[in-house]
Amino acid sequence: MLYRKIERLIEEHLTSHTKKILLIDGARQVGKTYIIRHVGQKLFENFIEINMVEDAEGDKLFAETKTVEDFYLQVSMLAGNRMKEKENTLIFIDEIQAYPHLLTLLKFLSQDDRFTYVASGSLLGVTLSQTTSVPMGSIRKVRMFPLDFEEFLYANGMNEIVVSSMRKKFERLEALDEAMHNKIMDIFRKYLLVGGLPDAVNAYLETKNIQTVREIQREIHAYYAADASKYAAGKKLKIRRIFELIPSNMENKKKRVVAQSIENKKGKTFNDYTDEFEYLISAGIALHVQAISNPVFPLIESTGKNLLKLYLNDAGILSGILYGNNIRAVLDDVRSINLGAVYETVVASELIAHGHKLFYYDNRSKGEVDYLTDDYDSLSVVPIEVKSGKDYTVHSALNTFVQNEDYHIKKAFVVSNERKVMQKGKIIYIPIYYIMFFGTEAKDQDMQF
Repeated sequence: MLYRKIERLIEEHLTSHTKKILLIDGARQVGKTYIIRHVGQKLFENFIEINMVEDAEGDKLFAETKTVEDFYLQVSMLAGNRMKEKENTLIFIDEIQAYPHLLTLLKFLSQDDRFTYVASGSLLGVTLSQTTSVPMGSIRKVRMFPLDFEEFLYANGMNEIVVSSMRKKFERLEALDEAMHNKIMDIFRKYLLVGGLPDAVNAYLETKNIQTVREIQREIHAYYAADASKYAAGKKLKIRRIFELIPSNMENKKKRVVAQSIENKKGKTFNDYTDEFEYLISAGIALHVQAISNPVFPLIESTGKNLLKLYLNDAGILSGILYGNNIRAVLDDVRSINLGAVYETVVASELIAHGHKLFYYDNRSKGEVDYLTDDYDSLSVVPIEVKSGKDYTVHSALNTFVQNEDYHIKKAFVVSNERKVMQKGKIIYIPIYYIMFFGTEAKDQDMQF
């Protein structure tokens, strides 16, 4: 079984005796159902699982369920013999977005407190925004992502001792020895190929067959694109078009979304597609990075430019689209192949999985910096530049950025393939895999309702 860090969070919540219902949000195929089922069956004698998408396509038992009593009655038809006490009965409401009215009902199930509950779903951001009565104070909403690089290391035989040692090296700004660096970089390059979707990771571990992995990635990518038709009537073609443009945008120098290219219509602006962007982001299948021209802490107060970069939620899917079954393009670090888009995708997914909101610096005359994050310890902005080639010390925009006294930059990072850790002025050079230790000290990372 794959190690998932969210398992501990789920376990702690379900054993905390809180009345709040844990709601796991995230893209499809990231492992939500599997990990909840694993924890639920381990902790509770009576585990009841109800998939609301299956119900909506079948018996529709919960289609008109608006009261606690009606909910219990419907559950009893499916699993009445397992409805015991709160301490030993867990009811898992899977794919809750199929019935938005059940999100409102969670408040009353929480207040009734007869059983223990957990729920999961996708598109919950969109669904909650359309829900007339959001269950304030009754829900703890947490987003789940594909396996991050640390989890991928565990899947490939690394243990906590290795990861803890690496973390200490990072904190002291020390490099790994050459043999260890080569080993971690080998696993990192395989992560670029395989990504973090559990089905793809398991297929890689079991078969080591890139064609099998790529087939799974293609199926999931197609599934993501097709899924829009279920929840975004009238907008599905534009959503699909934006989603399918992401890989080609990544190959452009600017990498940002160009509104006029979505429908090939002049005059179209970012604001014309707000709902479509929101769908892709809320669905978890695209990661968004907002442009900022006045980068001061906290970054959220400086947003406003209608410029946006979108990344796929999984580097493996992107590398499959770009390079197909040719693994040598990634594993051999072929000089003629630009891996920048895949590297940036990994960095985006790592940062967002560790609680960071994603921003980048955009200035027409001074250039761009790949990522900006908030540092809650120093109350300043930390720029991050991603380099996939040998010229990792060449970054004129970053140099100009850190020298601007108005921005109060205390430190900046350049991540690359280079093993050595060094600092030149405010700029710190570290190996790309150290990005897995860029956590955030921001409070309330998981959304509370």
